[in-house]
Amino acid sequence: MEIQSLGRGDPTVAPNCDLTAELERVGLVRVPCRSFSLRSDELGLLDIKAASGGLKSISYDPSSGRLEGWPAAAAAQAALATSMLGRFSAWATAIVRDLAPRYAPRLEVARASFRPRSFERKPLGWRADDRRLHVDAFPSRPSGGRRILRLFVNIDPERPRVWDVGEDFRRYAERFLPSARLSPPGLPLLLAALGFTKPRRTAYDQLMLELHDLAKRDDAYQRSGRVRREAFAPGEVWVAFTDQLPHALAEGRLALEQTFHLPVSAQLEESSSPLRILESVTGRRLA
Repeated sequence: MEIQSLGRGDPTVAPNCDLTAELERVGLVRVPCRSFSLRSDELGLLDIKAASGGLKSISYDPSSGRLEGWPAAAAAQAALATSMLGRFSAWATAIVRDLAPRYAPRLEVARASFRPRSFERKPLGWRADDRRLHVDAFPSRPSGGRRILRLFVNIDPERPRVWDVGEDFRRYAERFLPSARLSPPGLPLLLAALGFTKPRRTAYDQLMLELHDLAKRDDAYQRSGRVRREAFAPGEVWVAFTDQLPHALAEGRLALEQTFHLPVSAQLEESSSPLRILESVTGRRLA
């Protein structure tokens, strides 16, 4: 399938103020006139990609200030990376609260990440390969039906970060649900008791993991499911409901990302959420 390339006049471009309605409608908006600038002492962190090997991302927990996944080969820079990601997390949170004021009172701030891996580096296994179309679902941190909202910044000073985007979520779900399988009833309780998940997976979480894996495994879908291409220039910021929008990394080296969770009841239109769509398709309550 030929992928449509979209320019700056595309409807995914964010409005000047409240982006809530557009974000729920299309799943992705660009954030104009905003960018996160690295300080001069932080520019050296961009070279961490050479030390990180096969590492997909480095995460920061704003609730604890803890950095995870930083390569031992760059231990001397860990404090600087922690400071940078803390500053980015606060900045990203302020941006989303400003541009989606309806969400602000109920926005849950989760982890931030620094992604130093080039798209050319093949990860270990298809499940971790973000170059394959998928919707987001977290195996160890179930959402329980909450939305996964993420803000991204392309911090590569030279190259765009490019996503391929797929069909709308309802079509995606209807494509893969016939092959999706729920785990045995006692397994989510067992995984939570053993500490593999926090909190317990709901039926919704199990289905979303199935939809994630089925799409990534399906080579025919990977060839035919890419509908359009979004190129984000150096310094550009965008926000996406990555549980709603099938997406794949097509090009890019360096990015920052902040994850948020949002209760479905905080949306303008609950019916646009993956939870409500899956419930309408399956005819059952999932969370």
